[in-house]
Amino acid sequence: MTTTQEALLPGTRRALLHRIAVAQSEGRAPSLVAAVVRDGRAVWHGARTSVDGHAPDEDVQYRIGSITKTFTAVLVMRLRDEGLLDLGDPLEKHLPGTGAGEAAIAELLAHTAGLAAESPAPWWERTPGSLRPELTDVLGEQPLLHPVGRRHHYSNPGYTVLGALVEKVRGAPWEEVLRDEILEPLGLHRTSTRPKPPHVGGWAVHPWADALLPEPLEDLGRMAPAGQLWSTTGDLARFAVFLARGDDRVLSARSVEEMRTPAAPAEAADVVDGVTYGLGMQMQRRDGRLLVGHSGSLPGFLANLTISVADDVAAVVLANCTSGPVLGTVGADLVRIVAEAEPRIPEPWRPLREVDPAVLELVGQWYWGTHAFGLRATADGLISLAPLTGGGRRARFQRNGDGTWTGLEGYYAGELLRPVRRSDGSVSHLDLGSFVFTRQPYDPEAPVPGGVHPEGWRGLG
Repeated sequence: MTTTQEALLPGTRRALLHRIAVAQSEGRAPSLVAAVVRDGRAVWHGARTSVDGHAPDEDVQYRIGSITKTFTAVLVMRLRDEGLLDLGDPLEKHLPGTGAGEAAIAELLAHTAGLAAESPAPWWERTPGSLRPELTDVLGEQPLLHPVGRRHHYSNPGYTVLGALVEKVRGAPWEEVLRDEILEPLGLHRTSTRPKPPHVGGWAVHPWADALLPEPLEDLGRMAPAGQLWSTTGDLARFAVFLARGDDRVLSARSVEEMRTPAAPAEAADVVDGVTYGLGMQMQRRDGRLLVGHSGSLPGFLANLTISVADDVAAVVLANCTSGPVLGTVGADLVRIVAEAEPRIPEPWRPLREVDPAVLELVGQWYWGTHAFGLRATADGLISLAPLTGGGRRARFQRNGDGTWTGLEGYYAGELLRPVRRSDGSVSHLDLGSFVFTRQPYDPEAPVPGGVHPEGWRGLG
């Protein structure tokens, strides 16, 4: 029997409400809405507003800015999974003539293509997209500011290029592909490229006075794949579930996990801050947990989506002001509040459905030199190798069908683990990317590289 926790405890709900109330008050946001997701569903919604007698609910649209980039990245990953392109392909292969064709598609996704952060003046976020009708208007005369692949440099034009790539490969407008391949399958009916009632207006708040100024609501045109979308806390809560678990109607769990994997070289400041970037997703280490998602901003709006996959908790926070509350901090705090107050209840342990004698023969203790490792078979059909004590290299391996296994992560990602058998069929040792693992440290009967001293182990006497 499975135990579920659907409703949050009253103390947790009050702590969440307190956190967004402080954020709205101290950040001087006209309104701020938030949602929390746990166990694959939204379990809390909260709102604070400066308008008496009115509070936006989970169906009120806000502009979400660069969270749009994650949607665009999902579309590109779908093309990869269908075999229509490879992430290592140069852009020129599929979209020639941009001036940035040497950049690989993966580098565009990870903001390592060397492109400029912004399009040429005037600032694209507060001017009509009709001023930039072509890619050349977005990229400018010299698209590349940095060597391709050498550094992470956030680029809005880079995602405009990815949107154009989707259009070229699909033969349809980005907006149409987005609707057909993500929004409709996931049921995100309140996410759109243009505002649909009910929606809020965007405001600038005077830095030295409690006064408001309406911000323009421009259609971004070509720049739409970088930041055009409007959405709600309800829809983004569902999108967060997808980004944590995958959905085979859109993208597999394995592919969304790939999006959540670091793909950009970290600069020194990033290492200190514990932040990096994957394929269309931001990552940070905060409060001892790995958080993934994306932030967004456009004049008049702030947005944040934060997910802790390990805790199975996500948060969405939206506000209608140009600056003020730091929504990344708010989102991380909402995740922390739930994860600490109501820790995730693990799934019940379950044994293997079938026991394979060939796999069972591999499990147990192994030595790489004098380092002791344990190899275990798990109910998901994988095997895992990890040090028995302390830190060190560890990985899961998937079966290849020919008696070998391939590493899935860390130092051993892509490396081949091969059980080597004696003439009688018993396992002599494991060969892992040229490393020899033996049942005893420096087993003289195994082909230990460099050999084993013939006098064997000894004392100092």
